[in-house]
Amino acid sequence: MTRRERLRELDLLRFTAAMAVVLYHFTGFGGAGAWPSPSQEVFPEIAPVTRFGYLGVDLFFVISGFVILMSAWGRGPGEFGISRLVRLMPAYWVSVLLGAAVYAVFRMGHGVPGLVVPNLTMLQGGLGLRNVDAVYWTLWVELHFYVLAAVLAGVGITYRSCLIFMAAWLLGGVFADEADNKLLQVMLVPTWSCYFIAGMALYMIHRFGPTLLLWGYVAASYLVALRWGSWRAEHVFRGADETVVSAVITGIFAVMILVATGRLSRLRWRGLTVLGALTYPLYLVHSQLALPLLDAVYPGLNRWTALAVVVGTSLLAAYAVHRLVERPGAKWMRARLTASLAPMRPSEETSTFVARGDWRGRGGSGLGGGEPRDRAPVDAART
Repeated sequence: MTRRERLRELDLLRFTAAMAVVLYHFTGFGGAGAWPSPSQEVFPEIAPVTRFGYLGVDLFFVISGFVILMSAWGRGPGEFGISRLVRLMPAYWVSVLLGAAVYAVFRMGHGVPGLVVPNLTMLQGGLGLRNVDAVYWTLWVELHFYVLAAVLAGVGITYRSCLIFMAAWLLGGVFADEADNKLLQVMLVPTWSCYFIAGMALYMIHRFGPTLLLWGYVAASYLVALRWGSWRAEHVFRGADETVVSAVITGIFAVMILVATGRLSRLRWRGLTVLGALTYPLYLVHSQLALPLLDAVYPGLNRWTALAVVVGTSLLAAYAVHRLVERPGAKWMRARLTASLAPMRPSEETSTFVARGDWRGRGGSGLGGGEPRDRAPVDAART
């Protein structure tokens, strides 16, 4: 399959989303954190803006829908699962162990031994256990999406199957809420699914070109996102202005539409790839690092200098995790996990049988079966 340049505009958006969350925690959060007082009280000058940085998560989820469908296209569930494990787990394990170290040495955070082991599985959200780092809640939401995407990969990812999948997920979530069905609510995460569905539809627009139906998925997801964004502003992030939240969500959808339609394709600076690589480890380590670091430097340093120190240290730590853990760890894991799937691969005889055309896979054109023609080569960026 022909490869094309990495979508560096997505790297920039990833990094922007991560920095929004970092600044929210360090300057806009209203609860207990790494500072002696709530961070929005330490930085009253910028808190009215950075208090909305939590919406960086909303942007993350739209990007995730886009890149996960891009990553899964043409793969079976095994290969897709491997791609997710090698992408997520090495940096995540470092983050959990960092939390354990911060607790063991400084008695800060939640890295108690009884939580560290279940947190290493990334399944603690389903087990009813506390996260070592509060940011892990988003990974549990992502994991729901990955399971659904793996099911889609098992069925076979085609234009038609994606349309059916997105409609079933969107409507199923609405029906689950209407029926107050706890099982379906847990499986379909209806409060967040609109972002993933929008990202998937935008990737299909990027790959195949726009159609009224795909824009319909984006529009429906956007309206549902506005509803849940307003609900969170009222019930979770209390005091957040619903008008501002709606404007930010509108901006998220607008910028992702620009990505899908190629309007940001001129962003080709190679440094954006580095920023994109820092995003995940930065998201994972910044909160844990800040606990002992701010305790050591503040109030000895003024608040702005202390903020610069903690943000700079978080970026350096993220780079170290990427270079020293993520890259070699992913290589090591990929080789061994791929080898573990070898017994599942078809025999040479079966492969020859398929290659000769004696078996017909499912496919077809557009809604009737096979694939519409790609508008551009598939983006092969690592996700």
